[in-house]
Amino acid sequence: MQLTFFFAGLAVGLGLWMWQKLRTERYLGKMPQNLPSRYSESDLPLIPQLQNHIYFLEQEKLELQAKLQDHQALVDLAPIAFLQVNEDNQLLWCNQQARQLLNLQRWQPEQVRLLLELVRSYELDQLIEQTRNYQKSQLGEWVYYPSCDRATTMLQVKSSLVRASGFPLVNGEVAVFIENRQSLVDISKARDRAFSDLAHELRTPLTSIRLVVETLQSRLESPLSSLVSRLLQEVDRLINLVQSWLDLTQLETNSSMSLNCQPLELRTLILSVWETLEPIAERRQIQIYEIGGNNVLIHADKSRMYQVFLNLLDNAIKYSPNGGTVQVKTETTIRDEQPWLSINIIDAGKGFADSDLPNVFDRFFRGDQSRTRNRSSSKHGNGIAIMEGSGLGLAIVQQIIMAHGGYIQALNDPHTGGAKLQIVMPMEVANSVT
Repeated sequence: MQLTFFFAGLAVGLGLWMWQKLRTERYLGKMPQNLPSRYSESDLPLIPQLQNHIYFLEQEKLELQAKLQDHQALVDLAPIAFLQVNEDNQLLWCNQQARQLLNLQRWQPEQVRLLLELVRSYELDQLIEQTRNYQKSQLGEWVYYPSCDRATTMLQVKSSLVRASGFPLVNGEVAVFIENRQSLVDISKARDRAFSDLAHELRTPLTSIRLVVETLQSRLESPLSSLVSRLLQEVDRLINLVQSWLDLTQLETNSSMSLNCQPLELRTLILSVWETLEPIAERRQIQIYEIGGNNVLIHADKSRMYQVFLNLLDNAIKYSPNGGTVQVKTETTIRDEQPWLSINIIDAGKGFADSDLPNVFDRFFRGDQSRTRNRSSSKHGNGIAIMEGSGLGLAIVQQIIMAHGGYIQALNDPHTGGAKLQIVMPMEVANSVT
């Protein structure tokens, strides 16, 4: 009888042991298989081996938490704003710069709120959606106006020009870096204001110097008279530079008030400009070819557009070789159900260097020296002087075209290899132009 109880107890014990072993093995099967371990299964029994795995998991967790805290501390102290949203556009985290720039002082890290409730910026929401949809980094730039809860603080909050970069993360999350560029804008405005004030102050003494030089020129004989003529040319060049800077400043700050728009026939306008430049073109045997724009009207300021084509055609003559051809081609396109006019001025030169194309319209930009200038100054039959070397001509052209609601871009013509300056602006088409 006792033997029976012994074997029954042994069977129950073995059953419990097998059940416990199967349960432990099933639990271990769910554990990661690539955990670092200095021991093999043959070295330790099952329970100590499990404890060893748990220990290493805890150590790895602590290391990851320490690294995460270090990264968050670095991002929090970064000089650029950073924020992170989840797939529902809820703000997960932002650093100190973001809280200051976006006025997020009321937000707390443990809160989960929609970004739109905290930052009312359509441009930021659009950037995040584009980043999430395209799954690649996106770049945007706009003027941000912080929202105010109190009317008393509305006058104290200032707008800022910001540039943001969005980066896609896992699970639909998006990270955004935002750079405050307002200080650069303020510096640029202060620089322009200083240059403008200086230009105003220079006009009076330069005019006086020119009058003195003209008086000397009429009283001196050769060879001194030739030296005075060179001096007069340089004074005219300085006067032109000062006037060009004042024109550019006026266009940038108050372009709408400086325009007197009216319907203009394009072909007639271009031909009148070419007549002004024709003496220079004939000396170098350069011809104009394929002028389009018959019966095409543009709604523009006549004097300003005359200045645009005078500058562009003069440049085309400069950079074309003797006996070359300047081409003027026009074409119309439909965009947003509105007609747009494309005017292409193509010279016969070597074209722009690829590295110069993004900077052609910058102030005082000097391009590839292979585009050799052919003359230093000129004066045309109607008394309008085109002085070379100011570096402001194309910048002025760009501002005039932008003031008319269009844009201009620098390209290289694939057929001739020469430089192509393309103007795109709204147009008016007339059934008949007399």
